[in-house]
Amino acid sequence: MTRIRAALRRTITALVKIARGRAGRVILVISVGLLGGLLGLTLGGHAVTPVGPTDVSLALRPSWTGGTTIRIPPLGALHLDTHWGPIALEASVTDLRPEEARKLIESNSEVDRLTDQVGTELRHGVMVMLLRALALTLAFSFLAALVVFRSLRKALLALTTTLATLVVLTLLTWATFNPQALAEPRYTGLLANAPQVVGDARSIVERFSAYRAQLARLVGNVSRLYAATSTLPTYEPDPSTLRVLHVSDIHLNPAAWSVIRSVSTQFQVDLIIDSGDLTDHGSKPEDRFATDISSLKVPYVFVRGNHDSKSTQNAVAAQKNAVVLDDRLQEVEGLRIYGVGDPRFTPDKSTRDDDVGADQLRSLGSTQAQKLRATGTTPDITVIHDPNQAEGFSGLTPLALSGHAHERSTKLLSSKTRLFIQGSTGGAGLRGLEHEEPTPIELSVLYFSRATHRLQGWDDLRLGGLGLTSAQIERHLEPKPDRAITPPATPPTPPPTSPTFPSQWPSSTPPRSPSP
Repeated sequence: MTRIRAALRRTITALVKIARGRAGRVILVISVGLLGGLLGLTLGGHAVTPVGPTDVSLALRPSWTGGTTIRIPPLGALHLDTHWGPIALEASVTDLRPEEARKLIESNSEVDRLTDQVGTELRHGVMVMLLRALALTLAFSFLAALVVFRSLRKALLALTTTLATLVVLTLLTWATFNPQALAEPRYTGLLANAPQVVGDARSIVERFSAYRAQLARLVGNVSRLYAATSTLPTYEPDPSTLRVLHVSDIHLNPAAWSVIRSVSTQFQVDLIIDSGDLTDHGSKPEDRFATDISSLKVPYVFVRGNHDSKSTQNAVAAQKNAVVLDDRLQEVEGLRIYGVGDPRFTPDKSTRDDDVGADQLRSLGSTQAQKLRATGTTPDITVIHDPNQAEGFSGLTPLALSGHAHERSTKLLSSKTRLFIQGSTGGAGLRGLEHEEPTPIELSVLYFSRATHRLQGWDDLRLGGLGLTSAQIERHLEPKPDRAITPPATPPTPPPTSPTFPSQWPSSTPPRSPSP
């Protein structure tokens, strides 16, 4: 303890000597100047500007990650990863002028005129905010050093340092600016308002250069939502876009049907794809759960999961709008979709089929893909419950949809096939309560080009809490939607033997390999 105290005293003595020296005084002057500048930035980095029928408050805020946030109370917020740095931009709608909003709702020409008006007004507001922030930052930096040190020379040193820091921050923002972020917003707020706030993916891709028009559309939608009307505005997506809702692992949760129905209506989806595990045990009483599919009013494409029995599959097939795929390809809404049921049946912990390894499932998928390739057919989408089995279709299709993991993710395989793993749309059923936090309800709206049948982008929806009133939406765009898909140079060699799968799955004939 004595040695520690002695070392501490020596350290403090050394720091005092440095502070009393020339270098220490310079550091002190710079620190006072920067603190004064930060105070000036906080006071001056805000402005209120009219944007169409609304007033928007703009503000600069200290931040570890930068970016831009657009708050639209009470609807929610859009988050854009526009730049990296210690300063973030926040824009909040603070007021609405009802008369101007009413004119906007009643006249399409007003919306068209708003396109140019929004860009001009926002530019003006941002320039006013930046000039005010610059002036107060430099002024407070100079005055803080002048008051503390009572030296004009030291005050000028502080001013120069603060100015140099602002130049560095400006260069950092410019160097890290990401225009793609404008087309990939993350939405947090009421689920019912999400499509109106975010807009349509295909439209954003094609009209990215005309971002002012998208911004005008955003303001127009906000005005409509604030107006004293009894219904939300109609969502009018680009007619060249095909919208597919991907769900998975509902696990007998009846709340999932309410969520699916709400999202289907709000986003006006053309079809729904379910990548399996509709039920928990595949029992006969659970078959009644499938009857809600008929209420969705759009085609419902289904593949069997490892918790679904053949009886479950038949119950789904009995619904008039259902399309069950089990080792077959069918065209639905113009998309060629191939699906195959999971070869396992593992309704509970006592079932041993779940010891089949990832390599065996991958090999099974590869064998099924070779069989499909031999027919000369190339599906636009393949749907397989287990992601490992889905990887076997790499190089055959641009997009493979799966579930099973209860955690959403996506990746481009080496062949440039995109593997999309959906989370649990049923919050993993009762299993979702086994952890400290309930499993979130997840589902995604996929946007396809009607002309090329290629994925253009997707919206990931994640519901927390009770899962019925709030949501997060994150927009993603496919970087190269028309990329070439490369078939594997040589088909993977299957293991010498295979596991024994249940005989009730006659559609799957896997290669034989030992159980792990």
